[in-house]
Amino acid sequence: MNMNRTNNEELVFTTNQIRKSDDQWLSIMSEENVAKALRFHRSFPQYKVTPLHKLEMLADYLGIDSLYVKDESYRFGLNAFKVLGGSFAMTQYISQKTGIPVDDLPYSKLSSPAFRKKMGQTTFYTATDGNHGRGVAWAAKRLGQKAVVRMPHGSSKVRRDNIAKEGATVSIENLNYDDCVRLAYAQSLKDKKGVIVQDTAWEGYTDIPSWIMQGYGSLSLEAERQMLADGCERPTHIIVQAGVGSLAGSVIGYFANRFKGNEPIMCVVEAGAADCLYRSAMKKTGKTVNVTGKLDTIMAGLACGEPNTISWDILRNHAAGFAGAPDWMSAMGTRIYGVPLFGDPEIISGESGSVTMGFLSCIMMYKRYEYIRKALKLGPKSRVLLISTEGNTDPVRFREVVWNGLYGIRHRGQEEIR
Repeated sequence: MNMNRTNNEELVFTTNQIRKSDDQWLSIMSEENVAKALRFHRSFPQYKVTPLHKLEMLADYLGIDSLYVKDESYRFGLNAFKVLGGSFAMTQYISQKTGIPVDDLPYSKLSSPAFRKKMGQTTFYTATDGNHGRGVAWAAKRLGQKAVVRMPHGSSKVRRDNIAKEGATVSIENLNYDDCVRLAYAQSLKDKKGVIVQDTAWEGYTDIPSWIMQGYGSLSLEAERQMLADGCERPTHIIVQAGVGSLAGSVIGYFANRFKGNEPIMCVVEAGAADCLYRSAMKKTGKTVNVTGKLDTIMAGLACGEPNTISWDILRNHAAGFAGAPDWMSAMGTRIYGVPLFGDPEIISGESGSVTMGFLSCIMMYKRYEYIRKALKLGPKSRVLLISTEGNTDPVRFREVVWNGLYGIRHRGQEEIR
């Protein structure tokens, strides 16, 4: 089913009443698979554990026990988490091609002149709104491979330029994100040395998306260890953003495996203009709904209208709720992160990174969203984990939001209760 959507002005939400499947894809996010991905990422000289911020003042203000934010703006110097998935998937592909286990392919070996000569060059094709393509281009350059990147209409010049700086062939097409995926895939099929590295899945294309999701799992494993070090044995709630749903499926899949029988309450938040997962959840049948059209939203990294089929299968079985958020809610999240309550750390979070903060703050502060707060069982004992997936990846838009008050909410009649 396809559905055209325009940018919503209001938050929409539904609890998960979807018919369950046999959960065949949950195992890809097992602790063993995620630990393998983290071992690989730790082999990079650029690797550092990204910060897990604890916002104590905001947690108290919102009326919850604790609030943790995994800050991916520090990831490998690329200002976003996406490189975790692309780099691991590319290495899994090389492992499959050479017959060498991933654990025997650390960065030092992959980047060595001798291995590059033996391996030869593969051209990795991908479509991106910015962060994924930059991660693929960055990894390809360091592994001695090539990258071709296609971007949808409306992509910012600075994001295009950042990809080009990594040596990739990159272009902005007059297409939406999902059609760019189809273009990159078609071009990869015409290239004898071409491979599509995309963070979504479809019939017949599941290995690489699975590896990308496992790569994303590194941030979940890091976050869990950081929470444990702070004395939190288990988050009660996880709120994660979604475009095609690969990150959401990765995070929810990992924690569903980790806490079988006692899962956190986990909620997925999308851009209202591209809320394919929310629309799919509303059907309740398990079938997906594609959102078509231009998908115009300030949340460029979430402007995806066709669900990752692997991730969707995990989400339909383990997500407690699905939401489509308007642009003003994302902008609000960016400002809350950037101008924190006294005593809390400042977090620089781009529009796709901040929507979960806007969502959480709104449902805890405003009476009109009390039904969502109750549905997710959020209250004084809640220990919440959010992920700020990107930093300031589009400086012009970031200034518009923070300096100029783009998508302010004063005129929306919000009645604050806290």
